Amino acid sequence: MNYHSPVLLKESVDALAIKEDGIYVDVTFGGGGHSREILKRLGKNGKLFGFDQDPDALGNIIDDARFVLIPENFRFVSRFLRFHGVKKVDGVLADLGVSSHQFDEAERGFSIRFDGDLDMRMNQKSKVSAKQIINSYSEEKLAEILFLYGELRNSRNIAKTIVEERANNKIETSFQLKEVLKKYLPNAKEHKILAQIFQAVRIEVNEELDVLREFLEQIPNLLKEEGRLSVISYHSLEDRLVKRYIRTGLFSGEPVKDVFGNTREPLQKVGKLIVPTPQEIKLNNRSRSAKLRIATLKK
Repeated sequence: MNYHSPVLLKESVDALAIKEDGIYVDVTFGGGGHSREILKRLGKNGKLFGFDQDPDALGNIIDDARFVLIPENFRFVSRFLRFHGVKKVDGVLADLGVSSHQFDEAERGFSIRFDGDLDMRMNQKSKVSAKQIINSYSEEKLAEILFLYGELRNSRNIAKTIVEERANNKIETSFQLKEVLKKYLPNAKEHKILAQIFQAVRIEVNEELDVLREFLEQIPNLLKEEGRLSVISYHSLEDRLVKRYIRTGLFSGEPVKDVFGNTREPLQKVGKLIVPTPQEIKLNNRSRSAKLRIATLKK
């Protein structure tokens, strides 16, 4: 199966400061690229847990006694690690991007390049698909997700057009949706605007920002004292949540000060923001928007 070359591979695994006998988690296993690199650095007593809710990822399972793949959404990371007898870990890696495999399979409906069923479910067992959102959400709700998750200023007009069209014909495929919205897609910006629309629907289908918030909130209790968090994000909505949580332990507002004027942020950043080199971007165009942030528990 065609999975992308892991983005920021060396940098994101270096960020974990791997101990040979440590316990690590790759919460976005995918093609297994990051996991294989982690296993190379672990000793015989080390342990690695991978998470992936996409059944296709099972085809990449690594035959290694030190590795366990858990076929679940990483919003449940603590729960399923406890099931395996693990309460604390030495490091957690998350690569939040959609895999090349998911983009390149037309029937998954993630890509604007292929005509496929409007699906976009990372977990094929999920009940809500892109088709249901496009054909059943109210005009107001559609406008809201297009504005919040796609950052589209004309979200209301786009939502109105979708609702008017579906009253006559159900919108079932990627190219149908593209055709319905062609008046909002000037040649010079067609790809960018379509990508924003598809991103908004995909985030809603998979509850991606809710999942990310729930995951991050578990990190302070999951990491050992010198444990590391290594997170690669690909768009500003994700990166903003990661950055704010590392800085303040919150997703909005500012930390409350105690009587001495001190705040209690659970994490602290390690180093500076890391982005791909021009060479990596040239080899893997999908890495161009990647941002790596690293954190550890605050002392």
